Amino acid sequence: MSQPLLLKQLWDFGVPISSGHLNRLITEGPESFHAEKAAMLRVGLAVSAYIHVEDTAARPQGQNGYCMHIGNEWFAWFASTESKSRINFLEVLRAGQTDYVIDAAARASRHQQKLPQAQLRLLAEDRAWAEKAAWEAQLRTLGIATERHRRIATAGALVASLLTHGVSPALVILSDDAGQFNVAGLLPALCWIHAERTLPTLLPCSDAKRAAQAAVRDHIWRFYQELKTFKLTPGEATQRTLGERVDVIVTPLTGFQTLTLALQRLHANNQELLLGLERPDLPLHNNLSANDIRDYVKKRQISATTRSEAGRAARDTFLSLKKTRQKLGLSFWHYLQDRLARTHHLPPLPLLISTAAQPS
Repeated sequence: MSQPLLLKQLWDFGVPISSGHLNRLITEGPESFHAEKAAMLRVGLAVSAYIHVEDTAARPQGQNGYCMHIGNEWFAWFASTESKSRINFLEVLRAGQTDYVIDAAARASRHQQKLPQAQLRLLAEDRAWAEKAAWEAQLRTLGIATERHRRIATAGALVASLLTHGVSPALVILSDDAGQFNVAGLLPALCWIHAERTLPTLLPCSDAKRAAQAAVRDHIWRFYQELKTFKLTPGEATQRTLGERVDVIVTPLTGFQTLTLALQRLHANNQELLLGLERPDLPLHNNLSANDIRDYVKKRQISATTRSEAGRAARDTFLSLKKTRQKLGLSFWHYLQDRLARTHHLPPLPLLISTAAQPS
């Protein structure tokens, strides 16, 4: 909802408030809301076995940018930034933490990203830096100047920071295969719906190729239904059978070159697509993230942009709080009344998320 419409709604509720006072309430006084939002992400990551991630275009202050969604069935968290890089994703995941860490997890991440041995030896000692400037000064001191090497080293330090602050190394990042969400040191999983989405866009030029395309899509969706059934009644024998069958499904000889290339990409992502065989609790698609971020897209279409850093932060915070309250089956209006009146009868959202995540 745009700010003018929000003002009109408050007037309809009988609230005597000016547009200037409403603007100040939204942008100048939400420090406690920002703090609750940051704590919400830290707790959400600590209690979750997996998270959905997605991003969409944003225009803060008229400049190109991105809004990122992180969440699952218990919470939704939004952050607008200028970048969609892997470093940016890791910095957002830290929810306010500022340290950079070298430990075994950082070294494993860098090794997986193929950081050269010379740089690995320079970063062999366990150590931590309190903030970004100190970390970058250390990289300069060590002579790590190549941009790629700096990115790999920094990503490893950020992964280690996340794990130090309570994020589980078994946390699964479920995405649509966007590169920034594929982080060495954390477990990636991919959405089947996004993975298959390229197949119907191919343009076959003969009946034989159209038949091959239809047959492949049919096989994939039949396999997808079997995965859904497996999630309901997992078993070792079924797990082994499905793991063996997937090669037959995604590597057929089709005689349709672009279809073959698309299937090769699916085959290369087998491990991420089939993580659900080892973890039946994982969703098979990323629809939750796409649905959650739709509210942000609607807001962007209505009012296009925010005009200040305070406005951007307020929009991200209140959207995060609103969507999370909805997921927990609670009234956002009652929450706002409670917090603005400072009665604090309603429990903080991080506590509610932790409670919802407890096994029933």
